[in-house]
Amino acid sequence: MFHNERQVQIEWGDCDPADIVFYPRYFAYFDASTGALFEAMGFSLRYIRDELKAVGFPMVDTRSQFFKPSKYGDKVIIKSEFTEIGRASFGIRHRLFNEGDLAIECTEKRVWACHTLDGSLKAKAIPDDIRAKMLSHG
Repeated sequence: MFHNERQVQIEWGDCDPADIVFYPRYFAYFDASTGALFEAMGFSLRYIRDELKAVGFPMVDTRSQFFKPSKYGDKVIIKSEFTEIGRASFGIRHRLFNEGDLAIECTEKRVWACHTLDGSLKAKAIPDDIRAKMLSHG
């Protein structure tokens, strides 16, 4: 399935007084990595919103395991890949590496969503061209 990789440098503001990344910041990294995964496929969030009239892909479940801390100044690699593709939902796995070691593994389940006429959110089938790219070996 399609995958992407990006480098992140840990900033001072990401860290707690113990000089390690405050754990909620990792979820921000992984959310940005999901966006980068779609960008790498050629589908920006602007395109998804403006052209496809979708809201995007809200999170319905996330889980993480922490193996090694990261500190201010560390350059980490986040590898992201689709793990499953349903009709309207999909899974992503993010693995964050620090100095070659697996530091964190995170899984996400997201849904393709659009607004209904009354303004509420509703899951919708993932468009065929996006599904095809998700399933490719990018």
